[in-house]
Amino acid sequence: MQTKIIRRTFFVLLGSSMLIAASAGLSVARAETPNAVVIKNFMFNPMAITVKAGSTVTWKNLDGEPHTVVNDAGMFRSAALDQNDTFQFKFDKPGVYKVFCGIHPNMKETITVQ
Repeated sequence: MQTKIIRRTFFVLLGSSMLIAASAGLSVARAETPNAVVIKNFMFNPMAITVKAGSTVTWKNLDGEPHTVVNDAGMFRSAALDQNDTFQFKFDKPGVYKVFCGIHPNMKETITVQ
């Protein structure tokens, strides 16, 4: 009986430790890549982001298919981004910017600059 209790306690502590370590790693990853947008599974992630004026947003394509980053007002347009390619744009003026993939127009995103 005591062996079962010790075993359960061990697994609960192990699981809790792994959860804490994983969540700490996620927060560090976010802190290292502010204003980052990932392109994966034919989606921009996040689909909406808010940044301060003067900020640079970086898009990274993690799909095996090429994608582009296009502003609907024609302010910027990336070349085709292959897997692991990135594109950056500095947003100097406040406003709401609509973004889509020129190859897959159903992929959309909104960037709000304050």
